[in-house]
Amino acid sequence: LKPGGSVSTNPDASCCAIMSRKPIVGGNWKCNPAKLADAKALVEAWKEKSFDKDKVDVVIAPTALHMGHVKAPLEGLGMQVSAQNVGKNDMGAFTGEWTATHLQDMEVSYTLIGHSERRSKYGETDEDTAAKVEKCQAAGLKVLFCIGELLEERESGKTDEVNKRQLAAIIPKVKNWDDIIIAYEPVWAIGTGKVATPDQAEETQAAIRAYIKEAVSAEVADKIRIQYGGSVTPENCKELIAKPNIDGFLVGGASLKPSFMEIVTACQG
Repeated sequence: LKPGGSVSTNPDASCCAIMSRKPIVGGNWKCNPAKLADAKALVEAWKEKSFDKDKVDVVIAPTALHMGHVKAPLEGLGMQVSAQNVGKNDMGAFTGEWTATHLQDMEVSYTLIGHSERRSKYGETDEDTAAKVEKCQAAGLKVLFCIGELLEERESGKTDEVNKRQLAAIIPKVKNWDDIIIAYEPVWAIGTGKVATPDQAEETQAAIRAYIKEAVSAEVADKIRIQYGGSVTPENCKELIAKPNIDGFLVGGASLKPSFMEIVTACQG
């Protein structure tokens, strides 16, 4: 990252690199839907519009209670299932938690870590996310690692500083970067209807990639997939996915609708 948050990038190099990065679309159901029947109906509705799993990865994060009921139907569609969270602990007296080993045993190969709602509503710290990533690395789980700035941080020019801090916490814990996907979610755009412009999102995600190149390696920076999240819809996704440093999306509310499949197919190219 350059002083002040500006980043010099080579657009041609970014465009070339994206050709080797398979898009990945995540659907984070959060604490929804209210009934299991609604979750099953949604998965059933998705059957009406297929996608090419060789061209795009799709990962759905249901509630923990619904996961066991929708895992097989989602996998039948060519999708994979993710937990929304994971404990930083091992087995033991940790009421309400589950571990990376539990997820491994249940053949759940992904989890979210560091979502802004976990950070802001439940006090999850950078140290907590680092400990969780370390457990997932040991268990061979893939992580959708969420980063992003608050509105006041963007307005004060601290976007890159925040993203760099959140990433710096986990870098020493990562041994296999193939198991890490970065999800950039400007907090001010999550569930608000506001969305970063394609140019804003591209600029920030180019800065993230530049930081990974500086802090880890050029090889990792070229390979790592960076999702955009924050009020992504079927209407705005095509313009966003056209940007060279946007490798897919982490979708919230729009992943609870049949039209979510339009976002998936938009990423097939």
